[in-house]
Amino acid sequence: MTGTGVHGAPAEALDESADRRREQRGWYWYDWANSVYSTTVLTVFLGPYLTSVAKAAADAHGYVHPLGLPVRAGSFYAYTVSASLLLSVVAMPLAGALADRTGRKKPLLGCCAYAGAAATAGMFFLAGERYLLGGALLIIANVSFVVSMMLYNSFLPQIARPDERDAVSSRGWAFGYAAGALALVADLALYGKHDALGISEGTAVRICLASAGLWWGTFALIPLRRLRDRRTAATQAPGASPRQGWRQLRETLRGMRRHPLTLSFLLAYLVYNDGVQTVITQASVYGSEELKLDQTTLIVAVLLVQVLAAAGALLMGRLAKRYGAQRTILGSLVAWALTLAAGYFLPAKAPLWFFALAVGIGLVLGGSQALSRSLFSHLVPRGKEAEYFSAYEISDRGVSWLGPLVFGVAYQLTGSYRDAIVSLVAFFAVGFVLLARVPVGRAIEAAGNPVPDRI
Repeated sequence: MTGTGVHGAPAEALDESADRRREQRGWYWYDWANSVYSTTVLTVFLGPYLTSVAKAAADAHGYVHPLGLPVRAGSFYAYTVSASLLLSVVAMPLAGALADRTGRKKPLLGCCAYAGAAATAGMFFLAGERYLLGGALLIIANVSFVVSMMLYNSFLPQIARPDERDAVSSRGWAFGYAAGALALVADLALYGKHDALGISEGTAVRICLASAGLWWGTFALIPLRRLRDRRTAATQAPGASPRQGWRQLRETLRGMRRHPLTLSFLLAYLVYNDGVQTVITQASVYGSEELKLDQTTLIVAVLLVQVLAAAGALLMGRLAKRYGAQRTILGSLVAWALTLAAGYFLPAKAPLWFFALAVGIGLVLGGSQALSRSLFSHLVPRGKEAEYFSAYEISDRGVSWLGPLVFGVAYQLTGSYRDAIVSLVAFFAVGFVLLARVPVGRAIEAAGNPVPDRI
């Protein structure tokens, strides 16, 4: 006889629900673990610091020569970020195929997490002229970060029912913002008091970089203990091969040809999201190198972005209810372009103006990304959610190499970070045109989904 729980609910169902909640709580902690890398390393400290290390190693003309190629020291960080994202494009399908075919997703997540954490902790040793070491560690850490996020996101359909996923995903996002803000407060305290602590400015930066790796590795233990692997039909199939990842990706893209309007949206997203990701990684370089702002100012500015991104997401969500998601995203792209154009004219050594720029970025950052994801979900044919969101993830994380490349080339050719930052306006302008041309209502109908009242 089957046991029952409260109000007659089967005990097995209650146990399943409790197990699912426990996994969800563990899943949130990976966002908490790795968001500090994104905030502390990519957004605040590594760009300016690695640029200064490259400049220390530069020749009399301001060039370094990785692999024998002449590169302006000021472009080295941007090129390295671009290279890491190109490698991520290769690594993600291979890791995804390996996870699907072996059913060993959690060990792969652990390998990526600890490879990234170790490389980040190793940034403590970036002293003197070790710019090549910095570039290598950044590539390892960033590829590990991107691939681990793909694996992490792929747990969501397994640990949350369809009606839970929005809430579960949002809680993970909130955990990440909270972790980034908390770590930045600690970094600000350490960096601001480095003289009183008897350490140099460079040492304080290296401690902040390394601490992000220790944070990542420590808190990754929680999801790795609570998440569990699940065997599927794919794990039983013969002939598991890394080539399967590329084959599966090609099949998904071929299938998308039957939904050209969905593909048109994905192309628009790829373009403007490339601009968003480049601003995130290069804004601190612009602030330190062109505007001559100190590290404390940069930390406070990123803290502003962290806090306002959450508020901006809520605000844009309300606007989307009134005006529709597509119009709201288009408005945010105009705001992005105007903010970058204003950034071109910012005076040097003027923190208040840089804070104003941070406010503008923060208000549109969270909302533009959140609404893009929710709008795309309406354009996915039923039963194709996993493979379509795999392509979306590659667009989100793995195809954001062109923006850093454009930024680096613009500086390489002009020697001006102002020209480099304003060059990114093109991504938002082209993305606006491409998105405006997508008939979203028809695209949703073509995907076989009900069209919301406002979209």
